[in-house]
Amino acid sequence: MPHGAKAYGAVARQIASPRDWEASLLLKAAARLQAVSDTWPNGKSDLDSALLFNRKLWTIFLDSAMSEESPMPTEIRKNIATLGAFVMRQTMATTSDPKPERLGALININRQIAAGLRGQS
Repeated sequence: MPHGAKAYGAVARQIASPRDWEASLLLKAAARLQAVSDTWPNGKSDLDSALLFNRKLWTIFLDSAMSEESPMPTEIRKNIATLGAFVMRQTMATTSDPKPERLGALININRQIAAGLRGQS
């Protein structure tokens, strides 16, 4: 990545709100999964890395939601835990039996949560 792009990315992270940053990461994960789905079976080679990125992202969300120090209301924390558990199950199912149609739910969840974080729901 060119030096200017790295500098821009660092500044963008500093000035973006945490909600915007989370939404951007969710959309990035959705785009990677969508690219795999759109180019199946050729895109299948990128499946593992796209699933790994999404799983890491959701692991962070789950850790944050389950933390005793989380400022989120209990109901939201429970909803994140429920969605996160589904994402993990769907990821495992897709890993063990890869099919492009399994990616749709993951893509949709990421896009819907991102829209909610950006106030576009």
